[in-house]
Amino acid sequence: MKKHFKLTAVLTFVFGSFTLFAQSPEEKIKQLGLAIPEVSQPIANYVKWRQVGNLLYLSGTGPKIYGKVGADLSTEQGYEAARATGLEIIAVLKAATGDLSRMKQFVKVLGMVNATPEFTAQPAVINGFSDLMVEVFGEKGKHARSAVGMGSLPNNMAVEIEVIVELEDQ
Repeated sequence: MKKHFKLTAVLTFVFGSFTLFAQSPEEKIKQLGLAIPEVSQPIANYVKWRQVGNLLYLSGTGPKIYGKVGADLSTEQGYEAARATGLEIIAVLKAATGDLSRMKQFVKVLGMVNATPEFTAQPAVINGFSDLMVEVFGEKGKHARSAVGMGSLPNNMAVEIEVIVELEDQ
């Protein structure tokens, strides 16, 4: 009985201490030196998100970075555009849920790169988004993903990303 009590006490201490150091996504964003931007209004007749059950579908979002990757922008600049888009998406997630800790997991990501026909490093560009989601959300930020090239995107933005996330039960 004493052994069982000691083991329980040690496990409680270890795991209890461990959760004290767990950071919320908002704390992680601050630690990274980033800020959640304001959510912009849709540019047409659509909504930024739609929730169906525990799934949250986000409309395509892009950064205020313009040009064609492979001509106007390098792969690295495309990566930064995808990362900036990630912050925009985090802002929409926060607006839609009120609490980024409600993310159970990222399910599916479609990353579209405004690229020249010869450009073939779309995954390297969209890694800017994927890397940020894992930095902020940890394992919950990992996702199934497609990264494709497009001949053009709205307003000549460099990338557009749409996301499906699963939310925790309320």
